[in-house]
Amino acid sequence: MKSDLTKGMIHGIPIALGYLSVSFGFGIKAVGAGLSVFSSAMISALNLTSAGQAAGVDIIAAGGTIIEMILVQLTINIRYSLMAISLSQKLDKKFTLPHRLAASYGITDEIFAVCSAQKGPVTPSYMYGMIFAAFLGWVGGTALGAAAGELLPAAISSAMGIVLYGMFLAIIVPPAKKSLSVFIVVITAAGISVFFRYVLTTLSSGFAVIISAVAAAMLGAAFFPIKEESE
Repeated sequence: MKSDLTKGMIHGIPIALGYLSVSFGFGIKAVGAGLSVFSSAMISALNLTSAGQAAGVDIIAAGGTIIEMILVQLTINIRYSLMAISLSQKLDKKFTLPHRLAASYGITDEIFAVCSAQKGPVTPSYMYGMIFAAFLGWVGGTALGAAAGELLPAAISSAMGIVLYGMFLAIIVPPAKKSLSVFIVVITAAGISVFFRYVLTTLSSGFAVIISAVAAAMLGAAFFPIKEESE
């Protein structure tokens, strides 16, 4: 058990370092939206989702409704449910229901990828170790960024706040370069978002995110369906 826990923490160190820099940008963004350092850190501690947190802070800053917040989080984070279903096929028999419920908190894109790449079954201790390391990086980076956002000049804070969006670009650009269908879906989502930002300005930012994501996803599913592999 101790060996698996240590191994998980070691494998989680690169994730934690990556999270440290990205969450630093989120911390600056959160403070810029009027949240305190403590509130910013608590959002990261309770959510552990970069895109969801960024959209959530925008809704908070705009005075959005709870329904809007729920729908945005559901749209952005539903992919974690799919990751959990896929990862369930690699879990060790020690993963009882309580362990599954506890580990579901820490399923992120990076943790899912590392766990999926393991040759043997994933044990609870291994996953807890990785989640713990990632948690420290994400929450610690948020707290540091939020604290820096309160001290640094506005111009520097704004410049450093772009780190979070740089991560989003790093996620979508590589697959968009390799696949025309992904590129079209990304451009469609961006185009719809720009339309709501500069033309139909009466729509709140939260619902704009929902419509942009769902419409682009439906376009991709309709025109670029994934072919099923024959058994």
